Amino acid sequence: MNICGYYPESINEGEGMRAVLFLSGCRHRCPGCFNPKTWNFNFGEPFTLERQREIIAEMAANPLLDGLTLAGGDPFFSAEEASGFIQELRAVLPDFPIWIYTGYTYEELTAAPGSPEWNLLAQCQVVIDGRFVEELKDTTLPYRGSSNQRIIDIPASLAGSEVVLWQPAVL
Repeated sequence: MNICGYYPESINEGEGMRAVLFLSGCRHRCPGCFNPKTWNFNFGEPFTLERQREIIAEMAANPLLDGLTLAGGDPFFSAEEASGFIQELRAVLPDFPIWIYTGYTYEELTAAPGSPEWNLLAQCQVVIDGRFVEELKDTTLPYRGSSNQRIIDIPASLAGSEVVLWQPAVL
């Protein structure tokens, strides 16, 4: 698996101050994608165990972070490797909230319990799902690019029989 970017701090890819890791590779090829170079699975740098541990140490040392966001590309095209990274992360930061972006829908990801994609989803707290649709582009929406995309509370959704949308924290 390759990564094609890492932001140690961002306020754009989820609630609060988040570290953001961009994983290379996507086969959705959404027209109007803001970063088509990330479709290439070989773009960026190899995400070695050493690099993973560097990033985890950096996140652990930053008291300002509210969590991690996995974006891409699409992390679900590297579900097994992304799950391995989350396991490394959880050894150091067991309760660190993880958001994840995908062009898949929640229903597609949960169709096969026990699959690598299902397992990756289950390790995260929030998913922004659905392909970017250029005709539905809306730059006023928080944390997503088109109005068909949903921000889903994963634990609440997996605990019930329907999708539960994420609600922002009340200050």
